[in-house]
This record gives sequence, C-alpha cells and structure tokens, in this order.
Amino acid sequence: MRIATTKPLFAWDCLEDSPTLKTIQQLLEVIPDAALLESLRTNRGKGRNDCPVSVAWGVLVLSIALRHVTIEACLAELRRNESLRRLIGIPSEEAVPQKWNLSRFLDTLGREPHLSLLHEVFDSMIQRLGSVVPDLGRDTAGDATSLNARRKKSEGAQQEEGEGLPQASGGRKEYLDDEGQVTKVIEWFGFKLHLLVDVKHEVSLAYQITDTKAGDGETLPALLSDAQENLPAGRIETLAYDKAADTNEVHEVLSRAHIKAVIQNRSLWKEEHERMLPGHDGNSNLVYDEAGTVHCYDRVSEPMVRHPMAYIGYEPQRETLKYRCPAMHQGWPCPMSATCNQEKTYGLTVRVSREIDLRRFPALPRATKKFERLYKGRTAVERVNARLKIFWGADDGNVTGSRRFFALLGVILVVHAAFATLLAAAPRHEGTLGQTKLGPIAKALHGKLKEPMPRRRSRHASQERQGRLPLHA
Repeated sequence: MRIATTKPLFAWDCLEDSPTLKTIQQLLEVIPDAALLESLRTNRGKGRNDCPVSVAWGVLVLSIALRHVTIEACLAELRRNESLRRLIGIPSEEAVPQKWNLSRFLDTLGREPHLSLLHEVFDSMIQRLGSVVPDLGRDTAGDATSLNARRKKSEGAQQEEGEGLPQASGGRKEYLDDEGQVTKVIEWFGFKLHLLVDVKHEVSLAYQITDTKAGDGETLPALLSDAQENLPAGRIETLAYDKAADTNEVHEVLSRAHIKAVIQNRSLWKEEHERMLPGHDGNSNLVYDEAGTVHCYDRVSEPMVRHPMAYIGYEPQRETLKYRCPAMHQGWPCPMSATCNQEKTYGLTVRVSREIDLRRFPALPRATKKFERLYKGRTAVERVNARLKIFWGADDGNVTGSRRFFALLGVILVVHAAFATLLAAAPRHEGTLGQTKLGPIAKALHGKLKEPMPRRRSRHASQERQGRLPLHA
C-alpha cells in the first residue's frame, strides 16, 4: 500500500482493491491466531488431517481479505495461483481444500471454546492499537445494523440454542418523521450486529451479535463493557447513539463511567411542551423543554418572549449544568434584566442538577454546537458497516446456521482489525520522489507486533458475554 503523509492514520481509502502478495503476507502475520489454531488442532485430535487447520483458517481469511463473493471463488484462485497457495501452506494444486471442508470448519469455529478465542483475537488487536494510538476510542459512536442469514432446520437449530447462540429470525425497523408517521420500513431475516467504533479513525472497538428482537439500549451496556476492556482505563470520553439508546439504564451506565452521552432524546411528552425547574414556583420565569434545554421568559414584553439560557459549562464535582442570563452573556438589552439580574456582574446564574433526570440533562446539553458536531460522528458507524457488508461480505445472506454465521462474522471483524493495524503501521511517502518514513505511532506499533499475544480470557468468555445480552425467543 502506498500512503501519503497527508493521509489520516487509518487511510481506509488507500486499501487496495486487489491486495498484493506482500500485503496479504503482512495481513496474515499481524493476526495473533496461535491460541485459536492450537485449540482447533486439539479439538481435531488424531483424526484425519486431509485439510490442516492452518490451511482452512488461511483460506477463510483470504476469501474475506481478497473480497471474493464466495469461498468457492477463493478456492478456484488458489488452484491457479501457486504463490498465493504458498502463503497459507498449501503444497500443490491437489491439496487445495474442497468447499465442504470450509463449511465444516466454519461450523467447528462457531463452537466453544473456539468462538471465544476468535473474539479474543479481535480484542487483542484492538488492545494493541489502543496502547499505541493515544486518541483511539476517545470519541465513539454506536449503532446496530441488519444482516441477512439462514436458519438451520429444527433439530440443528435446537442444538445451537442449547449452546447459547440466538437463531436467525425476522426483523423489522420503521423510520418515523417528526410527527410520528412511518416514512420507511426495512425488513430482513437474520441477525443484528451491534458495533461501537471510533469516530475519528473508523475502527471497530467492540461488537456483539444478537437476534433481531434485541434492542439497542439493552445491548449497549455489554457492548460498552467490551470496548472499555479493549482500551486503556478512562479513554472513552463521549459516546454517540441514536434515540434507540435513550433509556434510563444507558444514561446511568454512562454517568457511572464518566462518559458524556451524545444521544438524542425520544419524544415522550404528549401534551406538555415545557416544565418548571424543580424548586421554582409560578413566580419564576425559568422552564425546561423535553430535550433538557433551559429557557427564561421575558414577561415584560407583549407577548411574552422565551429565550434559551446561555450554557456556561458542566461542573463534574457538583454534577450540575451551569446557565446564565443570555442577555448579559451575549450583550443585548432585555426588558427583564433589572428584575432577573439585580445588578449582578454576570447576571442571573442557574445550576441544574443532573440528578433531576439523567436522560433530560446529559453532561453535554443537546442544544450546544459541540453536541451537534459529535452527534454527526454517528456517520462513522455507517461507513464501517458499509465496509463490513460491501467489502467483506458480512451481509451475504447465504450462510446457514448460527455457528457458521457467528464464526464468519468474527473472522470478518478480525480482518477489519488486521487491515487497521496495517494502515497504522504502514510507512508514509513524502512527494513523488520522496522516501518512505515511519511515524512515531508506526514505530511503536512495529514494536508491539513483535510482542507475544496478551493472556487470553477464560475459555467460556463468549458464553459469559452472551449471557449479558438480551435473548428473545
């Protein structure tokens, strides 16, 4: 890959449409898959080894990295490309596996403890990036997307359910306008993929797979917990999500973690448009709307005029939001100034406690420009979803069974993290005739690549993770 110094650290637009053999070799080298392959070999025992575990794993990674539409297409390329065969240890054309070998391998990869180890491969690469890239995970965004899949027959589906894996089911999502009218409907049969990504670098930090009935707000606490384990303590500062995550539980979790929620609120007030602040009676001119924006009324003018109070800042020690008189703060005359400000230097000052309603009064108020800017970062999730679906075939729809689907999606996320590692570690070119140079992050990352894989979690980590997720019949 040839990347200019002016490009961002994770230059996703510089990914090669047809990766070179050197890029593929580097991709295979940065994936810490030793523990996973050893577990698969142990599971196979002394049985037939016509298709070695390392070969099957390499074929699966190549079919995704080379963007083949089907695994059969990747096998066909391996039969005619000797150099590519050598990269994954296939000695001859006759030794290329058959498609049913890969189908059985996927089914095995979707069982425990292999599925847990596969998730740990992804986690270890994100932890490696998080230790080197200082701002990775600082501003995050999350969302869920639909993925099509097929369901096994009843007997096979029951076995997978017994292993704690949800089954493919029908999903439906409705988009509403401001008046509550349905404007768009999406239906699918399969699963939901929940992602938490870095807004700036567009790197997935954590993922969860659920059935179509699981709500975003129900899944977000477990998703956030995984992302916090993959990043240094206190790294995540903000988290943007749509209205689906506007629940009391989500806001309480974010508040305890000292993460600023960038979540638009749901419209639940049917008749009210505003309420008095607690502790204020009818003599006060201060109110707040459903979004938590504090307003003051100019009662002298005819008719009365409502002005949004000037937001000054968040006081973490007091857990309050500080507001001041907009006229004094912005320097314009107000007929109510003498009554409200009473010759105070800064005018009327109001502190609103977040304990009144964490949903209504987030640490970053919704009526601020910073909230609007960070909320737009949700588009980073859409771009990551597009790469997973279009580039690497996550939404193929031809995968049958939860085991195969969970395994394939796990490998796709591993390839995503591997390409992110290659982009961050790639040397940069300065001009047409300039030489390539490694930046400080690339140098640090090259040092990390030589270190052994960090100690893995327990063998039943994914079962514990799955147990934190909502399961629906």
